[in-house]
Amino acid sequence: MEQGERQERAEQTKKAILDAAIAEFSAHGLAGARTEAIAESAGANKALLYYYFKSKNGLYEAAIEDVSRKVVEDALAALDPAYSAGERLLRTALNHFDRILTRREFQSLMQQEMVRYQRDEVGSLSHLFQSAFKPLMQKVQDAVEDGMNSGELCKVDAMQMMYVIFGANVFYFLSAPMMRMAMQFDPFDVDVLRSRRKSAVDFLGHAIFTDRAHGASLVRHVLKEMPMPRVNDFKFRRK
Repeated sequence: MEQGERQERAEQTKKAILDAAIAEFSAHGLAGARTEAIAESAGANKALLYYYFKSKNGLYEAAIEDVSRKVVEDALAALDPAYSAGERLLRTALNHFDRILTRREFQSLMQQEMVRYQRDEVGSLSHLFQSAFKPLMQKVQDAVEDGMNSGELCKVDAMQMMYVIFGANVFYFLSAPMMRMAMQFDPFDVDVLRSRRKSAVDFLGHAIFTDRAHGASLVRHVLKEMPMPRVNDFKFRRK
């Protein structure tokens, strides 16, 4: 086997291990994850886990960084300065909804890291915040302030607007079990999800723009350009 082929096979093996690790850590956490299960799922010798990632902790850190990278890339794309400030925020709201909807492994790993952070355990959250999420949140804040300064967005407390954009999505998913029992509907039915996703940005189009007609027009445009991802295998669903 030539060196190029060996290197390509090594990269494929490393990726398979990383993918298996993301699934295992998101399901069982750092303490509960089994390296044997990761190796078996990846179809790799267990020794290769330590060869590529040095330790279980090293593999966990690599899994966190890998799963976060795509999330940050997508979020930054929604905040492209080529869009107006208002459109950036609408795209960010949809991107955030879709992230909760489809990137369950990321959500699980971040929740675990927040618990570790609250317990004062050494984790990845501080590093990720400084390297990725702090710059990302700064761009969201910049979009809010740009929109207010240009007159496109209402002049309100900037942090409150950010909480509205993200908080409604978080509450919808967190409250779903309670709402299912209290309101007698399935929050995770695909049609209900599609309607709630649309309603989230419809509300913003009316609430944060100084010109509601402009806001409504942007909502229609953004919804057309950012259709809801497929959720046939949505893991929140309960039988």
